[in-house]
Formats: sequence, C-alpha cells, structure tokens
Amino acid sequence: MKRIALRSATIWILVLVLLGGLGFFLFEYFMYGDQWVISQGSPHIYSGENIDTGIVLDRDGILLLDTSDNRTYSATKELRASMVHWLGDRNGSVSAPAIAHYAKEMAGFDVLTGVYSGTEGGRATLTMSAKLQLAALQAMGEYKGTLAMYNYKTGELLCAVTAPNYDPDDVPDIESDETGAYEGMYMNRFTQSVYIPGSIFKIVTTAAALEEIEDIREQTFTCTGVQEYGTKDVTCEHIHGELDFDGILAQSCNCAFAQVVEQLGRKKLEKYVEKYNITEPIYFDGIATAAGNFDLEDCAPVQVAWSGIGQHKDQINPCRFLTFMGTIANDGIETTPHLMQSITCSGEETYRGQGSIGERIMPVEVAQELQRMMRNNVEEKYGLENFPELTVCAKTGTAQVGGDQNSNAMFAGFVTDEAHPIAFFVAVEDAGYGRQVCVPIINEVLQAYLEAF
Repeated sequence: MKRIALRSATIWILVLVLLGGLGFFLFEYFMYGDQWVISQGSPHIYSGENIDTGIVLDRDGILLLDTSDNRTYSATKELRASMVHWLGDRNGSVSAPAIAHYAKEMAGFDVLTGVYSGTEGGRATLTMSAKLQLAALQAMGEYKGTLAMYNYKTGELLCAVTAPNYDPDDVPDIESDETGAYEGMYMNRFTQSVYIPGSIFKIVTTAAALEEIEDIREQTFTCTGVQEYGTKDVTCEHIHGELDFDGILAQSCNCAFAQVVEQLGRKKLEKYVEKYNITEPIYFDGIATAAGNFDLEDCAPVQVAWSGIGQHKDQINPCRFLTFMGTIANDGIETTPHLMQSITCSGEETYRGQGSIGERIMPVEVAQELQRMMRNNVEEKYGLENFPELTVCAKTGTAQVGGDQNSNAMFAGFVTDEAHPIAFFVAVEDAGYGRQVCVPIINEVLQAYLEAF
C-alpha cells in the first residue's frame, strides 16, 4: 500500500508540474507570443538583419520593395538608391528603419492562429513620395548631406534623402574605395547625424529675443565688421553698417547677433534652446534621432556670442531642426514627423499612422513674426524668382567646420500657403555658402512637389 501511495503521490506531483509548466507556457505565450515571433532571427520575419516579409509602397502606390523573392527593389536605379537608407540592403549593412518597428503588423500575428499572413506578408504604405525622393536625389547631385521635407500640419514625411547612397542591386566595393565618395555611407544622415548649424541657428536666437527683449523690434544695431571681446572677436565678412532687427536676420550679421546675445545672456539663451527642443532627439516610427548639443558651461562671453550665432559647440540634428521649422510655420505648435501611413495584412488593416501633434512651444505672435522675418529674407536676399508659385520663408547658413574642409551649406524654411503646408531642411557638406548651393537645390525639389501635389 505504501508503495502504491508513493507512486500515486509521484504521479500527482508530475501532473502538477506538467500543469504548472503548461500554465506558465500559456501565460508567457499570450503575454509575449508576438515578441517571440518578431524577435531578431525569427524565420517568419527575418532573413539576415532586416525584415523580409511583405511589400512596401510609396504614398502613390509605387513599389519600393517586395520581399517575396529575395528582396525585389523598385524598378529604377535612382529610386532604389534614394530609398536605401530607409529600406536597407540585402546583407544588412544598411538598416531598414522604415519597417523595422512594424514586424508584428507586417507579419500579421494573432495569439490563437499565430502568423496568418503566410509567405506573402503585409502591405506597407509610406508617407514618402517616390517622385520627391527622385527629385531630391537628382538635386543633391554628387554632394554629401541630406535633404528632407514634411507636412507640418499632418506630420507626413514626404521625402528624406541621404547622400552618399548606392543601388542595392549594384553594390559598390566600398571597402576598397580610396576616393572618399562613400564616406559615412552607412549612416542615415537625416536621423543619425548632427551638424554645426551656422547661421540657421540665428532663427533660434531671434525667437528668444522676440520673447524676452521687449523693445527688440525698435532697436537698431551697428556692424563695423568686428565685435570685440578682449583678445578674441566676433567678425563679419562684410561691414553691414546700421541695421534694424529685420536687417540683421536678412543680412545674417554676426556682429549684430552678438549684441543680441549680450542682451539675452547665457541663461536665457539656454532656456529657449531647451524650450524649443532644439537639441532633443525625436522619436517616431520606432526611430530615435541623434541628440544635438548646446553647451555654454564655463564659456567666455565671446564663446556665448558664437553659440548664439550657430558656431562654437552647437550641433543640430536635421530631423529635429526640420520639426522646428514646422513649429514656426504651424504658429508655434510642434508636429512630429511620421513615416508609416498604413499597413494591411491579409485584407486587415493592422496599422494606421498619424502625426503626433504636441503642445504649443512658441507664442502665436512670435511664430508669426518669425514667419514675416523669414519671408523678408527671401524677398530681400534670396530672390522671389527662385521660388516661383510658393510663399517660401527661409534662412541660409554657412557652417564653418574647421580643417581643410569648405563650410557646410545649410538652408531651412517652410511654405506658408494653406494648400502647401511644407517645411524643408537641406545640409550640403563641404560645399561653401548656403545661398549659392542650397537655394537652387531646394527649388528643384519644390517644383517637383508642385507637380506631384
């Protein structure tokens, strides 16, 4: 009897262990089953480093990627190259951030039926326009840098090209290249890079002055070409003479902006950099952008002045500064970009994207005054004829990077026409002056935008 009782007890213990294990498995499955399926290396989702299920289309239904047969990319070499930093390549050397966050939605997973998309996968539609991507790629030519445009009302990212790039169907021998043509190739410059902003940062200083200095609109400033700070100076390339507040932004006068920075002081300048989120990363579609930098700790007055002008240790991320342009255009309300429009899987919509409209970070009157001043820049300096059919407001920048490099050329702005709520950002590396280089580049893309929209 004791032996039978012992065997019975042993069986009951085994049954309880089995039931406990089954219960634990079911709990884990229902709680984390979707994460198991989409984890890196899952044969349902990945082949190599990048997601390999489903197809990706642009906003107009143009095929960008079909993973059903060893990654079939779009039909033209140029379009393939323009999208490589969003869709990745076959061996995973370049990541695919456009769809990396949406593995579950692309596969179609249900806790009862498992992966239900079969071998076909999901159907993702991006907010991007293939036509604008091609226009941006063509406009950038042989330059390195990035060009991006988004709708500041909806947050839709319409184009974002990084250069250098390459055709994933014709991969160059990057490791053996000695020309430097592919330097930084694997970086998505729009999301991952930071740049010294140069004079486009003067928009930040202008906004801070409008909020903090009561009589700033009535002040005049005198530029002699040098603003002295002991043994080190702030200098201008030209003597601008006497300028009003509109004039110092249009002429991009370093000496006058140094005077504005003196009135603001270090703490207030830091306050508005933080308030406007200038150095904060942005999070969208599972992507975290690079953080910028604005460090005035233990700085001498001349260094603080140069920081307010966009030099010293200043660094900005292109996506973040594009969003700042959108904030000004949107009367002070920040709208975060987004890239994914929708995903369907086996006829079911598994995701619907939308922009993240945040809080007001700038008073309406300040945003509208900046709009007027940046429009004046175009009228007085950049030429209305360079932007036909659109009410463009903008600021150029020429960012000194040191060494043997030419300055980086910058251009940031937006369109205030109700039918065309777009903001843009251009950074062209080692290119020289922002006005000479960037204005024709962005106009080419703006004209393509008018044709496409």
